[in-house]
Amino acid sequence: MKKILTTLLPLGLLFFTACSQKIDHHPKHPNYAIKKPKVIYTPSKKNLDKMVKKLQGTPYVWAEEGPNKFDCSGFTYYLYGSMGIEIPRVAREQAKRGKRIGINELQYGDLIFFATSKKNRRKITHVGMYLGDGWFTHASTVKNEVIYSNLYTSPYYKKRLRVCRRYLPETPIKVATKTAAPWKIKEVSPPNKEPLENLQKEKTVSSSTTLNKAIVIKAPIQEMEQQKEGNFYVQVGSFIGKPKNHLLYKITHQGFTHKIIQFPKEGRSISKLLIGPYSNRDEATQALTKVRETIKSDAFIAEIR
Repeated sequence: MKKILTTLLPLGLLFFTACSQKIDHHPKHPNYAIKKPKVIYTPSKKNLDKMVKKLQGTPYVWAEEGPNKFDCSGFTYYLYGSMGIEIPRVAREQAKRGKRIGINELQYGDLIFFATSKKNRRKITHVGMYLGDGWFTHASTVKNEVIYSNLYTSPYYKKRLRVCRRYLPETPIKVATKTAAPWKIKEVSPPNKEPLENLQKEKTVSSSTTLNKAIVIKAPIQEMEQQKEGNFYVQVGSFIGKPKNHLLYKITHQGFTHKIIQFPKEGRSISKLLIGPYSNRDEATQALTKVRETIKSDAFIAEIR
């Protein structure tokens, strides 16, 4: 009997040691070598749903892209890579590719990007995958695992949402519903907050726009990251193609600086002509008065974020 116990003791110690080991979520020496996921599915919402449900609770570990541990962008990189869709590895680069969409256009499988840094409110630092009805899945640095969160009930994420991108080809398969979370988490109350499309929305503008209201412009990610002098502008107008040279000359002649933001819409290039930037709303309001008198009577204040 003594001999048997002596033989089993090392095995018992080994089991105890293995169980007591803790996961280092932020290792001092991360493995930055990118491991490309093996393609095991065809691109579809149904296959995404299989992976999403299977991977809930998987540990968060910085610089990892699966299959047993992830950081936030490694998680989305793995989901799409497992279906043969190549996307960039890091969140900031993922936010620059794919089809840019509005918040009110979000569908199952779209990627949503957040600026969570206290020092830079425009720099993309986090990404999740949208599931429907406000829900999204992501590798959380707070819970240190892959979890579900909801934009309706989380002021933290709702406030920091910056960009939405679509990588998944259009498909008739629908997974998420508007009545209940498909994973049936009983402890989470059904969201009953404001509609998602109300978070950020460019409003229709008329000449009667008041001086003290700012219209939100969803700028391209490059514009959001480079903007450092201020968020407020006076928008002179929107144009198909580029604004006319005589209008640009008129702006310069009045002593204003301007910039042009271009983006595609329905197969055409649209340009927004802006005067500024201004560090606050009051400065922009003062400029607006002069712009309406000398350049464009229906100009209005616009805020880029």
